Amino acid sequence: MRPPSFKSLISRIVFLHIIAVAVVAIFLPLVLFWLLNSEIDQLHRAAMRAQAETLAERIAVGPDGKVTFNLPDSLRGLYSEAYGRYQYDIRDAGGRLLFSSHKKTGNVESESISGADVTQMIGDTMVRIHVAEDLSHRDVITDDIISNFFRRVGWITIPILLVLLATDIIIFRRAIAPLWKASEKASAIGPARTDIRLPTEQIPREIVPLVTAVNQALDRLEDGFRVQRQFTADAAHQLRTPLAILRTRIETLGDAAARQALHDDIEAMSRIVAQLLEIAELDTLVLDPGETADLRAVCAEVVGSIAPFAIAQHKDIALKGAEAPVMIHGNSEMLQRAVFNLAENAIKFTAKETSVDIEVGDDGSVRVRDCGPGVAESERELIFQRFWRRDRQRSDGAGLGLSIVRGVADDHAATVAVDNLPGGGAEFTLRFRLAEEGASAVGRS
Repeated sequence: MRPPSFKSLISRIVFLHIIAVAVVAIFLPLVLFWLLNSEIDQLHRAAMRAQAETLAERIAVGPDGKVTFNLPDSLRGLYSEAYGRYQYDIRDAGGRLLFSSHKKTGNVESESISGADVTQMIGDTMVRIHVAEDLSHRDVITDDIISNFFRRVGWITIPILLVLLATDIIIFRRAIAPLWKASEKASAIGPARTDIRLPTEQIPREIVPLVTAVNQALDRLEDGFRVQRQFTADAAHQLRTPLAILRTRIETLGDAAARQALHDDIEAMSRIVAQLLEIAELDTLVLDPGETADLRAVCAEVVGSIAPFAIAQHKDIALKGAEAPVMIHGNSEMLQRAVFNLAENAIKFTAKETSVDIEVGDDGSVRVRDCGPGVAESERELIFQRFWRRDRQRSDGAGLGLSIVRGVADDHAATVAVDNLPGGGAEFTLRFRLAEEGASAVGRS
C-alpha cells in the first residue's frame, strides 16, 4: 500500500514512525511471550528432573535382587493422590511398573500432565523414574520466572535498538529522498546550463520556500547571463563597422610602414571581435541530441582553410590519422571553430620551418601537436580561461581562442587536455563521443 502523500516532512516522519512502532508493538510481545513460555517450560523440566533424582536416591536393591523404595514421610504428602499435583512411576529396564504414586492405571501420561525421566543404575539393576506434574493444578512460580526470565531476555535489548536504529535510518532516507533528487539536479547547474530549475514536486512543505527562492535566484542569474551575452554580441557587432571604416581609411595613407602597422592592429582587433561573437554564439548554443558530424571532414576543412596562414608563417600543417569518416555527436560548425582555434594557437607557438599535425582518431579524438615551447603544468588550466595570456606584451591574441575550445568541449560533453611531448612541443587532445555512444546515452536519459 502506498503511503499518503504528505506535504510536511514532519508528517512523513511521524507517519512512518507510527508504522514502525506498530510493527514493533505487534511482534515484540509475541517474541517475549514465546521466551516466557520457554523459560517456564525449562524451569518445569529442571524441577521435575531434580525430583526424579531425589526419588532415585530412595531406591535400593537387596542381595536377592529385589528392588525396594523407601519414600520418606516428608515426600509422601507431595505425591499423595489427595494433593494430586505430583505423580511418579518407577519401572525396571523392561518397562514393568515397580512403584507408583497413583493406583488407578499406573500411567502418568495425560493431556494436562508433563514431566521428566531419569534413568538410574542401582547396583546391576537399571530403573527408570518418571516424575510428572499436573499443569492444571500447578502453582505460579513467580519468583523463579522473574529472576531467570530477565537475565535470559536481556540480550534482546541490543538487537531491538539496532533494529529501531536501522528503521529510523530507512525512514529518514525515504523522507529526504526528494531533497537528494533536487540536489542531484542542482549539481548540473552551471554557466552552460542556467535553464535548469529545482523540482518542487514531492518536496516537503517546510522546504518548498527554500527551493522556490533558489529557483528565483537562478532566474535572476540567467537573466544576468543573458544580458551579459547580449551585450557581448551587440558590442562585437557594433565594433565591426568602425573597424571596416578604419581599414578603408588606412589604405589611403601614404606611409607604407605606418599603413602596414595600422593594418596589423586592425586585423588583430577584427580577430578579437570575431572571437567575441563566437563566444556569444556558444553561450546560446543548444545542441540537438540527434545531431552528428564527421570529425575527419571537419578537421580536413580546418586544415584547408588555415593552411595559407601557416604557409605565411613559414610553417606546415598536416592532417593525419583516420582515413574513413569518424561520426561523432555534435555540431559541425562548432567543432570546426574549436579545431580551428587549436590549430591557430599551435601555428602561433610552433617554431618556423616545423609542422603542426592534426591527428583524427577512430575513437572520436583529435590531437593537435606543435613544436613550440610546450605548456607549463601550472598553466594547463589557466590557458583555457578567457583573456588569459602568459605574455601580456604580445599583441597577436587576446586569450580567447582556447576558451572557445573549452566552451565547445563543454557543450558537447567532451574533454580537452594538454600535455607536453617528449621531444618538445605541446599536444592538445579533444575527445568526443562517437555517434553510437551518444545515441545510447540519450536513450538512457
